[in-house]
Amino acid sequence: MWSEMSGRSKRKELIILHPVGVAHKTDENKVMRIEIHAEYVEALEGIEKLSYIDVLYWMHKLTEKDRRKLKVHPRGDLSKPLTGVFATRSPMRPNPIGLTRVRLLRRERNVLFVEGLDALDGSPIIDIKSG
Repeated sequence: MWSEMSGRSKRKELIILHPVGVAHKTDENKVMRIEIHAEYVEALEGIEKLSYIDVLYWMHKLTEKDRRKLKVHPRGDLSKPLTGVFATRSPMRPNPIGLTRVRLLRRERNVLFVEGLDALDGSPIIDIKSG
């Protein structure tokens, strides 16, 4: 993906993200599991002490057309005026990065069970931060 950099000279810089895991649905309502890739398991040390974590994920189902939308009706309500995506929580955005604070239920080796993640099944997890 390309990112426009600001400053005196405008240039495009390639930004490479390395997913640390993937989100999966479970049979439990509102509970998802985050499977962390083997090379990042060490980064989970101590996470089980936390009650909440912030999960950043890639909204992988958005199309290029969706990513070009810069104005939306907030919450899809056509009675509201078009508003810039940076002033909304719309998933339509140039870089479809989702962010959700979730309740950490438990950790089982490289898998985190969380409540409240609004990612889709199969969404790449790009980072986790203490909540």
